[in-house]
Amino acid sequence: MKCSMRQLLRSYLKKHPLCQNRLVTKDGHCNIEYGNVKYKNFFAYILDFWTTFVEIRWRFVIFFFVASFTLSWFIFGLLWYWICRNNGDLEWQNPPEGHKPCVLNLKGLTTAFLFSLETQTTVGYGGLDITPYCPGAIALIIIQILVGAIINCFWCGVVMTKIALPKKRVKTIRFSEVAVICPNKGALCLQIRVANLRKSLMIGSQIFGKLLRTKVSSEGETTILDQVNVDFMVEAGKDSLFFVCPLTLYHVIDKTSPFFDMAVDTLNQQEFELVVFLDGTDESTSSSCQVRTSYIPQEIMWGYKFLPFIFRNKEGKYCVNFSNFAKVEPVLTASCAECFHNEKCHKHFSTKGIDNQGFEVINISDPASITEM
Repeated sequence: MKCSMRQLLRSYLKKHPLCQNRLVTKDGHCNIEYGNVKYKNFFAYILDFWTTFVEIRWRFVIFFFVASFTLSWFIFGLLWYWICRNNGDLEWQNPPEGHKPCVLNLKGLTTAFLFSLETQTTVGYGGLDITPYCPGAIALIIIQILVGAIINCFWCGVVMTKIALPKKRVKTIRFSEVAVICPNKGALCLQIRVANLRKSLMIGSQIFGKLLRTKVSSEGETTILDQVNVDFMVEAGKDSLFFVCPLTLYHVIDKTSPFFDMAVDTLNQQEFELVVFLDGTDESTSSSCQVRTSYIPQEIMWGYKFLPFIFRNKEGKYCVNFSNFAKVEPVLTASCAECFHNEKCHKHFSTKGIDNQGFEVINISDPASITEM
C-alpha cells in the first residue's frame, strides 16, 4: 500500500511539477497581482463597463444578466402599479361602474409585475391589456419596450464577444515544453518548436521573445523584470511565417545575444525567464490573437537537438509526425557560446534524451500517428 502511494505521488509530481516563480505560465497566463489600486483607478473600470463585462467570468455575466432583467421588470412593474393607483384602477380602490382603467385586470403589485414582464418580453397571455385612455401608460409602454431592446442588444453583444474571444483559439497552438541549445548551420542556436493543431492557418504570424531578469546597474540600482529583446526566426525570416505545419524557431547566440555569456555548467545557476510570443490572425474568424509561453533555465537543454517530424509518404504527401514534435536527442555541442565562436572549446555531449509529456507518443508506422498536409 505504501509503495503504491509513493508511486502515485511520484507520478503526480512528474506530471504536475512544483510551481516555479515565473511571470508567464506555460499556458500563457500572466502571474501578476495589482495592489493598492486607488479609488479613481477603480472608478475607471466602471466607466469602461463594456470591457469590464467582456473580461469578467461567466458566473458574474450570468448573475448580472438575470439581475438586469429581473430588476427592470420590477422597476417598470412599480411604475405600472403607480399609474394604475393614480387612476384608481386597483381592486382595493373599488373603482366605480363605467370607470376607464389604464390597464385591464391589473389588481395589485403582483399583476403589475406580471404585466411588466409580459410587456418587456413581448409575451401576451390576453389577461392584461393596456387601454388608450391614459397617455402616461402609452408613454411608459414605449419606454419599456425601448429599454428592453437595449438590454437585449447589450447582453447579446457581451455573450457573442466572449464566445468569439481568441483565448480558446490559442489552446490549439502548442509550444514545446523545453528549449534546446545546439549548433545549426554554423551557428550556436537556441531552438523551440511551435505547432498549430488546426488546419486553419494563422495569417501574418510573427514570433519574438523577451528575456526577463533582475538587473543591477553600475550605480547599484536594481531593476526588476528588466526586458531584453530576443529575436527568433525560421529559415525564411521572422515576419509573416507560413504556419502551415509545426515550425522550429531558433535564436542565434552571438555577441549581441543575452545568452552569449552563459555556458552549460552555469545555465541552471542563472535567474531569468524567456517569454516567447506568437502574434497572428486566425484565417477562419479573422480575429487577432497572441500565444505566449515561457522557459526558465531548467527548461533549456544544452547539447540537444529536436528530432525531425516532417516527411513525405509513398504517395508524395507531406506528413507531420507529432510524436517527434518535442522529442530531443543529444548532439555534440560547444560548452559555451564564446568558445564556440573562438573554436577553442571542448564539446559537450549528453547521453540522455527527453520526451515531451504534452504529446502522445505514437509509432511512425501507425497511420494514426501522422497528419496529412
